[in-house]
Amino acid sequence: MRAKLFLLIIVCCAAAMFFPSMPGSDSLKSVFRLTDEPHEVIVRGMSGSAMTINISFGDEEVEQLIHELKAPYPLLLLDMDWAGRFPEIVQLIKKRNIPTGLLGHAGIEYEQNTPLLIAQLERYEKIFGSKPLWFRTSDEQFPHSLRAALWDTEVNALGSSVRWYTGEPPPVIEGEIISIPHYREERITVTDFKKLAETRQNKSLEDVLFNMSIKTKKIPK
Repeated sequence: MRAKLFLLIIVCCAAAMFFPSMPGSDSLKSVFRLTDEPHEVIVRGMSGSAMTINISFGDEEVEQLIHELKAPYPLLLLDMDWAGRFPEIVQLIKKRNIPTGLLGHAGIEYEQNTPLLIAQLERYEKIFGSKPLWFRTSDEQFPHSLRAALWDTEVNALGSSVRWYTGEPPPVIEGEIISIPHYREERITVTDFKKLAETRQNKSLEDVLFNMSIKTKKIPK
């Protein structure tokens, strides 16, 4: 694992040196696997905190939240049905160059249903011009068939270390990946998001992961 990540870092650094003016060169845009086996789900890095927001509901409150975001930006996991309903907010996300990934349905919906994943990946690629680097189910359940399909399509399965959206911020875990919902039934407010951000050393997801090692969760078949 260390050797693989070290090679990835060298390649990315070389690309930044030789192509410094490439759009989006401040973050990783190419698709690659961060795990060695298809049964691994990324749930934690090594340094700092990475915030990720799952968005499947809302318009004005989501737009307000996006306007309030400051670098290093959290990763936004976007539901494609939501993205189709609010293309103007998607354009705002793209204009601000906020990193995104694909938010899927509940894990059970992908059991023996690879066409569902492929259709969502195609919709994402149509909107953003490339397939996502990250995929998360809405309940963070990843059936074996889904993990195998993600492996085949070279998209990384992303879980989290902790899920939170209201109340007192959780204790800091070094290398944590925090999952924050913006669903119809539970969603973060701008005030709570700021309260969480003030309690930890926030980094981009790539910075949290690319510290020479990553922690993964192996899920039984």
